[in-house]
Order: sequence, then structure tokens, then C-alpha cells
Amino acid sequence: MCIVLLLLLWLGLPHQRPDWSYVREGDWFGIAGLILGLGGLTVVLEEGHREEWFESPLIIQLTLMTLVGFALLLVGQKYARRPVLKLSLIFTRQFGSIVIMALVVGMALYGTIYVIPQFLALISDYNALQTGYVIALMGLPALFLMPIVPFLITRIDIRLAVGSGLLLMAISCWITTNLTTEAGGGAFTAGQILRGVGMIFTMLFLNQGAIAAVSKEDAGDASGIFNAARNLGGSFALAALATIQDQRLWHHSRRMEESLSANSWSVQDYLTGIQAGLGSAEAAIRTLAGSIQQQAFVMTYNDIFFVMTVVIVLSIPLVLFLRPLPKGMSLSMH
Repeated sequence: MCIVLLLLLWLGLPHQRPDWSYVREGDWFGIAGLILGLGGLTVVLEEGHREEWFESPLIIQLTLMTLVGFALLLVGQKYARRPVLKLSLIFTRQFGSIVIMALVVGMALYGTIYVIPQFLALISDYNALQTGYVIALMGLPALFLMPIVPFLITRIDIRLAVGSGLLLMAISCWITTNLTTEAGGGAFTAGQILRGVGMIFTMLFLNQGAIAAVSKEDAGDASGIFNAARNLGGSFALAALATIQDQRLWHHSRRMEESLSANSWSVQDYLTGIQAGLGSAEAAIRTLAGSIQQQAFVMTYNDIFFVMTVVIVLSIPLVLFLRPLPKGMSLSMH
């Protein structure tokens, strides 16, 4: 596949004499900084919880590598004639708000993709194919909306479109905060479809806003920063949600265990009924423990969807910093 791509580039792009000034003036500090900084940060965020964060020598080493990478990136910003990414764009009001919203959208997108399969596997006993069908629902709105997106971009104000998209995403998470142990894929259907519609409006309009917020010379940098922000949002979501999941699971489990007294008649009757069916007290206690764990999992996933709802809602006021797209602007996909 890579060979075919290189061949197409060789045949399709116009032939020009190489300009070696780009090599001499390249931001090599910035390039190295991006590789080390973003690469290290992504691994730290995605693997940190599993490795118990700074209890792991690997995470410590990767964190140091990340700091060195970002330091090199800043050196490139200051001294390179052509920085690999023009990070100063982030400090403008409109583009900075777009970057923050891209982070939030990335968190919502990758966060739900992380949480829903876990719930369906642990609680609903879904296999990979069944889970895939549920996840695929989020892509259905794109089939119907993508053909009319160019028309919508020229007709709908970006603030209305992005605000509505974020609101739909928040609603999609909110309606999934009442899960039970009986919930299956159907409990996520409405949320997935709403999330898909919200993603289309939010991402496409934000993408256009990112290009329109900067000069033509900075469009490439804006696109790169926008996409990096979305992907980093996913990494932040994985790290945060894994931590929240452990903490809330422990919290709910302990609270339920504390509420069950060994001297309670209802607890004793419950265990007696289970023991009659299973034949031993030990098996009955294990069954009770499993029920507590399952309920704690369900409450934890409800908490996670609530947290994502709050984060999305808090980002909605940022649409006030957006300016209308230029009239006649064509759809740009980056």
C-alpha cells in the first residue's frame, strides 16, 4: 500500500527542482519535539493508569521524554525561521476556543467508544460483533448528513451549528445516565444516533472555523493543531475515565457493603434463599459479592456519562467566541 501511495505521489504531483533551503531552515528542534512530546504524552495518558502512573519506571521515563520534547518544541518556536507548527495561533481568542472544543469533542468521541464496549461486555454479555453494531450506530447520521453539509455550511451560522452539535452530544450522554443491569444495546441506540448528529455538526463546522480563523499561510498549521487537539482529547479521556472508573467503582462497592449488615433479617433471608439453590453458604456469599460488584459497575458507568455531560455543557459557551464563516467559503476537509 505504501509503495502504491509513493507511486501515485510521484506520478500525480508536478515535478519541481528540490529547494534545499527547506532542509537548512527546517525546524528540526520542533520536529524532534513533536515526536518526543506528543508521542510520549499519548503513551503516558493511555498506559499510565494500567502501569499505576509514577509507580512505573516506564511512565517516569516517558514523562521525562515528554518534557524534553515540549522543551525542544518551544526552542523551535522561538528560534526557527519556519516553526513546524505555529503554536502562537492557540492564543488567539477564536482559534483558541476552537482548540478547546476540539479537545472536548475528542474526549466525548473516544470516551464513549471506550466505555460502551466495556459495559456491553461486562454487564450485557455482548460479543465483539454485537458491540460493533452498537458502536456503528454513531456513524449512521453521516450517511444522510454528509451530502447536504456543503449546503448547511453556507446557510447556518457556525455558532448555532456548533452550539447545537455540542448540546446534542451532551443530551446523548445525559440520556445514558440511567443504565441498569438489564440494559443492553438498545439503551445506547438513541444516544449513539444523537451523538453522531452532534459530531457531524460540531466537527465539520469547527474544522471550517479553524481554517477561517487564521490567514491562508497559517491554514496548514491550524489544521494540524486542530487534529492534534482532537486526538489528545481522546488520550485525556482514556486517562481520566480509567481513573474515575476505579475510584467510583471502589466508592459504590464500599457504600453498598457498608449498608448490608450481617444481622439484617433481609440480608439473612436473601442469603438463605441463594444457599438453598446453590447448596453452600460460601457460594451464596460469592453470589452476593458478584451482585454488589455488578451494581457498582452500572453506577460507575452512569457516573462516567454524567461527567462527560458536564464537560460538554461547560464547553458550549465557547461558541460565543466564534465568528461567522466567510460568505462563499467552500468546504475544506483536513
